[in-house]
Amino acid sequence: MIDVIVVGGGPTGLMLAAELRLHDVRVVVLERDAEPTSVVRSLGMHVRSIEVLDQRGLLELFLAHGRQFRIGGYFAGISKAWPERMDTAHGYVLGIPQPVTEQLLTAHAIDVGVEIRRGSELVGLRQDEEAVTAELADGTHLRTRYLVGCDGGRSTVRKLLGVGFPGEPTRNETLLGVMELTAPQDEVVEVMTRVRRTQLRFGVGPVGDGDGLYRVVVPAAGVAEDRAVAPTIEDFRQQLRATAGTDFGVHSPRWLSRFGDATRLAERYRVGRLLLAGDAAHVHPPLGGQGLNLGIQDAFNLGWKLAAQVAGWAPEGLLDTYQAERRPVAADVLDNTRAQTELMSLEAGPQAVRKLVAELMDFEEVNRYLIEKITAVSVRYDLGAGHDLRGRRLRDVELKRGRLYGLMHRGRGLLLDQTGGLSVAGWTDRVDRVVDVSEELDVPALLLRPDGHVAWVGDDQQELRAELSRWFGTALG
Repeated sequence: MIDVIVVGGGPTGLMLAAELRLHDVRVVVLERDAEPTSVVRSLGMHVRSIEVLDQRGLLELFLAHGRQFRIGGYFAGISKAWPERMDTAHGYVLGIPQPVTEQLLTAHAIDVGVEIRRGSELVGLRQDEEAVTAELADGTHLRTRYLVGCDGGRSTVRKLLGVGFPGEPTRNETLLGVMELTAPQDEVVEVMTRVRRTQLRFGVGPVGDGDGLYRVVVPAAGVAEDRAVAPTIEDFRQQLRATAGTDFGVHSPRWLSRFGDATRLAERYRVGRLLLAGDAAHVHPPLGGQGLNLGIQDAFNLGWKLAAQVAGWAPEGLLDTYQAERRPVAADVLDNTRAQTELMSLEAGPQAVRKLVAELMDFEEVNRYLIEKITAVSVRYDLGAGHDLRGRRLRDVELKRGRLYGLMHRGRGLLLDQTGGLSVAGWTDRVDRVVDVSEELDVPALLLRPDGHVAWVGDDQQELRAELSRWFGTALG
């Protein structure tokens, strides 16, 4: 029997599968498409996702394939400087196209032992007390202890489960594609600069390094009856002329697609042995570039908890903390994209509010607050009363003998003991103890979960044992 089936081989599914393999869980990824996608829906990674990569020793690889940017404009396209004094050692955005991200995550997943089956389409589900039976389009039946739907906004898993997906339907549709242009670069820049003063859903920019390809984003005329049908190059020409007064001579498309501004949140993230993550659990407009990042962070939260459930050491209720922690984060992302959508309206009222918000963002604290929200730096899980760090992810800090994130590559819990007098005896198979000090941390000791969030701060051994039991189950011996 398979331990976990992950449905969907995008960034969320690949990240989740790799996290599970860190704990020796047998994972099979089922991906409907026979070949990797070339569609560039995401252009980069925000701070928290960059930290996630660093915590698993993957960041240098991704940095080699991307570019670092410290630019503003991530909140409703309001152009402000990148905020200073962000609570992170990685104060930048990593520009990297989604197909490259998927390629790197695929290689990592395979390297740690994930089995990926392409051309495998899920068509049916059945669960009982012991396992889940997955039915594939070719008639194959697979048995697995757990199954996670990471299969996007039109999730088959979510639909088969009958989980409600309330929210607002698409009101505005946008065309997105990669193609060649005949217009000279200076004309493209001039038109871009002029049109984006008022139409922030428009964009034309080069893709790659001098290969003549451009990524084109332009508002559609309406909402297509069948949004699964790709637009044509003539659709792009018509909408470019309507929006920008020119079609730039677009031709030779590599791929064409459309996306909407629907905003929906799954009513439940778990039904017995079946779970949802990424766009299968939440969809929203791409404002602020949060979608891919939100999914990767879902996977990072879920992976160690599901692995603990499979291994049999998970304390009661641990797996349910996945929904309890991540669904409010998604709800907050949906709300901030709703707010950004209103601020990007061309009507007089929203434009007046946009002007006011832009003035408020001149205050460093406001600018930092909004960008930390977009980049997920400010996420704090409700773990109960206690130290201000409790529930927050901890940035990478310098220790006397190295860096904190360098100690977290195996996906285990970590006690950073600056007193030298605490113990994780009984949990050493799940939690590492590091005796070291950091000038950046004014606390005696702290306990980090495998996802880097602080579970406890203090110096009392009995309190520590209680938190170890809460997050890492019964002590051995």
